[in-house]
Amino acid sequence: MRIRTPFILLAMLLAGSFSMTSCVKNYTCQCVIKYGGYPGLPDSVINSYSITNDKTSAQSKCKNESFHASNTPYVNNSAITATETCILY
Repeated sequence: MRIRTPFILLAMLLAGSFSMTSCVKNYTCQCVIKYGGYPGLPDSVINSYSITNDKTSAQSKCKNESFHASNTPYVNNSAITATETCILY
């Protein structure tokens, strides 16, 4: 019986280490940009891109890669707003 004890402990250690690691998967970050404040502005724009990472890092990257209003020509007018909502799939 003493010989089996190290094998059981090793198996438990390996199972624990595998359960603690994060799984790297392909996720899709989909961002919807809506313009408002003036008539005749473009409809909503949907941007999608893939992220290969663990879920926590992918969520963080999807949130941080958000739309910056300075990248659009409509920002010079203070009456126009651009809002973005990003969701990770």
